[in-house]
Amino acid sequence: MGTEMTTTTGKVLHSPRAYDALVWVLTLGRERRFREHLVELARLGPGDTALDVGCGTGALAIAVKDRVGGGGQVCGIDPSPEMVARARRKAAKAGVDVRFETAAVEALPFPDATFDAVLSSLMLHHLTDEGRRLGIGEIARVLKPGGKLLAVDIDSGTRGRHRSLFHRVRRHADFRLDQLAPALDAARLDVLERGSVGSPDIVGLPDLGFMLAMAAAR
Repeated sequence: MGTEMTTTTGKVLHSPRAYDALVWVLTLGRERRFREHLVELARLGPGDTALDVGCGTGALAIAVKDRVGGGGQVCGIDPSPEMVARARRKAAKAGVDVRFETAAVEALPFPDATFDAVLSSLMLHHLTDEGRRLGIGEIARVLKPGGKLLAVDIDSGTRGRHRSLFHRVRRHADFRLDQLAPALDAARLDVLERGSVGSPDIVGLPDLGFMLAMAAAR
């Protein structure tokens, strides 16, 4: 098990209300459709165990729980106690059993080979290069052999004539999922699929990309 910590090398958002409002704006009010699309990309099935890193207020983890069902287990971690508290309230209101913990991706509080899948959405671009290296190493550690990482993030390589509000924010402008390649290689995570998350009509965020990688056998 990694050494537990709640500090991170990246930016931490502490306002759940502002976070939820931002997600609603960026997805053009299609947050539910967006989350469902990510669950499809992760290739989750009934009974799977899954972890959402940088879970925010918990909407994606709750959508994952709907997919894996009563036989599956879902956890979410975020370095912000305020986000985790809101996520727990959302799960309770939805009547779903999802475990939320205050933790950072750089030191995940789970044993080795715990999860069939780890999901990261719009979090990795907030980390430093070292933070991404540590975080991806931790993700690989907690994945079972053959387990999958779905990384969804700003990806300047997917931009066409349509762009979301992200491209107007300078610190996001040049992030590419290809930057993860060295850390993925070091962690023995093999890329299975790479592409655009979808058109503006599907998710409202045209400059998002995804990378699906699989943990090698130990």
